[in-house]
Order: sequence, then C-alpha cells, then structure tokens
Amino acid sequence: MDLLISGGTVVNETGRFVADVGIKDGKIAHVGGPLPAARVIDATGRFVIPGAIDTHVHIREPGMTHKEDWRTGTRAAAAGGVTTVFDMPNTDPPTWSLDALALKRAAAERDAVVNYGLYGLLDERTLDAIPDLAAAGVIGFKLFYGNTTGNLPAPNDGAVLEGFEELARLGLRCSIHAENSPMLFWREKRMQAVGRDDDYAHWCARADIVALESLNRCIVLSEWTGARIHIVHESCARSIPYIRDAKARGVPITVETCPQYLLIAAEDLTGAQAGIGRLNPPIREGAQREPLLAALRDGIIDIIATDHAPHALAEVQNPSNWDNACGFPGVETSMRLMLTLVNQGRFTLEDYVRAAGAAPARAFGLYPRKGVIQPGADADIAIIDLAAKSTIRAENLHSERSRFTPYEGMETTGLPVVTIVRGRVVMEDGVVAEAAGWGRMEKPAMPTPAPRNEATTTRAILKANAMPF
Repeated sequence: MDLLISGGTVVNETGRFVADVGIKDGKIAHVGGPLPAARVIDATGRFVIPGAIDTHVHIREPGMTHKEDWRTGTRAAAAGGVTTVFDMPNTDPPTWSLDALALKRAAAERDAVVNYGLYGLLDERTLDAIPDLAAAGVIGFKLFYGNTTGNLPAPNDGAVLEGFEELARLGLRCSIHAENSPMLFWREKRMQAVGRDDDYAHWCARADIVALESLNRCIVLSEWTGARIHIVHESCARSIPYIRDAKARGVPITVETCPQYLLIAAEDLTGAQAGIGRLNPPIREGAQREPLLAALRDGIIDIIATDHAPHALAEVQNPSNWDNACGFPGVETSMRLMLTLVNQGRFTLEDYVRAAGAAPARAFGLYPRKGVIQPGADADIAIIDLAAKSTIRAENLHSERSRFTPYEGMETTGLPVVTIVRGRVVMEDGVVAEAAGWGRMEKPAMPTPAPRNEATTTRAILKANAMPF
C-alpha cells in the first residue's frame, strides 16, 4: 500500500466497524487487517469517514477574486474535511458557454487542492449551450429563480420548461435557487419606499411564501418533464410536506439544507450580525430549525451542503443592510458544526456520512466511486477526532479574503484532523499542504434519462404539423 490508515473505526452510512484502510494509486484497495505500507497513519480512537462532498460552493473565480479564488477556497475545504466541492456558475463571466467553462476549469486545474465539479448555468439566453456543456462534463446545471451575487436575472418559466425538457433528455440534475423573484423584489421595494431598513427587513421581504411558491413550481415542472432537480439551501420547515409528497409520487427531486438553517435563529441576527448573517434565502426564526434537522435525519432532506459564499469584509459592513452582500464562508466550518450535533445526540455519525457523502454522490452520479469507504472507491477520506474541542475564529479561516463568520466564538466538539484527496494527505492536524493543482474535475455518470411528456416538448412542437396525440 502507498498509505495505510491503521486502527480507526470506519463509518459508512450503513454502519461502523474497526478496520485498516489501505490506499494504492489514489484508490481504496483494502479494508480489513493490517498490511505493509509506505506510510502508516495511526487512527486509533478516531473515525474514518468518506470525505464530505459540498454540492454548493461559490469559489468566485473568475471575476471576483477579491472575495475568494480557487486556492483559498479549496484550502478552506481541505481544512474542513471536504474532498470535493461543486462550484456555482454565477462568476464573471457566468459559466454559460464552453469558453467560460474553459476559463474556470483552467483556474481550477492550476490551483484547486481538492476535487471539484463545475455547474453550467441554466439561463434563457443560453439554452442552446446546454448539450455542449453537458458533453464537456459539467456536474449539473444551476437555475437561479431568486436573485444572487452577479445579479443574474431569473429566466421566464417558458425558458425553464424548455431547459428542463433538455435536461430530462440528457439526465443531468438541475440545482435550483427556489425563491419567487417578482414577489421578493416587490416586497423589498414596498418596504424601502416606507423606509424600512431594520435588522429584520431582509427576512420580511423573503417570507416563507416566497420559497414555497417557487418550490412547488419547480416540483410541477420536474414532474411534467422528468428533469432531475435539486433544491438548494432549503431553509423553510413548511416546505417539508411538499417535498415528502413529491418524493412519494416519484418526482426526481433531491434537497439540501445548510448548517446555518439548523443552528442560527433570525431573531438573534441583530446589529453587526444582521449584516454578516444576511442570506438568500434568509435564516428563519428559530422554531424552524428542529423540523429541518428532523427532515435531514429522516432523509426527506437528502444532503447537507454549505452555500459557501465568501465576500470581502467591507461588503457586509454597509450602513444600510439592503446594501450588504448576501452570504458568508462555510465550507471550512460545516463538518465541525455537524459533528457537534452528533456529540449532542441529535444526529448520528452515520446520518452525517449519508448526508455529506453518500447522498450527494448518488444524486450527482459519483456513487460508489465516492461517498463510501470500500475497495475500488476513490481514496477521498476524512479522519475525525470526535472528542476534539475547538472554538471557531474568523481569523483562522483559510478563506483569506473573507474572514468573517456568524459562528464567531462558537465552541464545537468534533474535528477533521486528516483530509485525504485521492490518496494524498492534503491536511493534517490543521495544516493544509501546498497541493495546488492536485484537485481533479469530477464528471457525473448519471442513471439512464427518463424524460416524460416528450410529445409536447418545445423540441417536438417546433416540427411542422406536430400533434401531441
């Protein structure tokens, strides 16, 4: 073996057992008893889990490197036990063409420490690029129904329907920021007109109905077309019955939530914290946290991601909260926060492995190559010390241009102490290796497409004399 992880407790979503894990040529080659190896890491008393796959990260390069770049963002991921990140397409330029994809991929190939998937943008101006981007290996597509950094306009529903029809035919998943833009912009303008600029104004503009309406629209379009969809950063407990019912009907939907929606309450975001904690969709009132955690525990919500959204500190310190950028870095702190919930008995370690590893790998066509500790899988591994206590400090974050966090001063229990990416140790005892360019672009191998209602697609009706019966 090139590397042997000795004496640790291996944890997959299905259970745990004590075993040595042998790595050869970047793959897990052995799970069992001891074997000779060039290097041995003693994991006695620690847990060996699949590295986390963060399906929702904003690296910001190209175009906004004053906030983050591939070096800083993936070093932060490595520090946090994350071995694969999926980068969102709202960069400058957006990832909506082969040229834009090549520009982003070149930056990632140069500097990424961990593996990465690259999203293409679903936009009404670029529907013709979907097949080319799919062939080039994007991990999926992203639809911004709600506004975001980069101010990409939400496409009209006709374009979304056509985009879903194409994605259903191709089989790739579409991740969706599900908020109703006309509703939220209307409410923002009405509140600004009467002078509302208080700590809760942003939350009020994006009341639950803004998310619920968009979620249900996405479900209907997915059910009609067969397009696989993924609802990102689910923040609303009232969404849970709709998600449960859609899954029961066979809608090809997966859903993620984020630690901030499980741990922070809107009523606590006042003063400077209101700027730091401003998100789209917003952190909601504290009463919504436990139902979201229960849904994640039960698998109704599939995935834990972060919406890692770094900004320069000055961009979240404006006098008017309406002018503050939305988002904060999260890829480095997520595992620590979720392990703290494990230590509190509110989540099992197996639950965490499913939500952070196996479920994202399955949803995006990477399983069983990733998301599981077994022979033949990629050697993307985190070794964790479940008893290690630490305190989150912004000054220690590896997102060097975005050192602020709503978790400042929070004490956590449980810590990734080693991160291994395709057999290479990229973080050990908090020190991130100089491994720029080690990350690899991950391409999905999705199940066979299952499009529906093909006789009525935009592609079909453009043919002369086409009839849907």
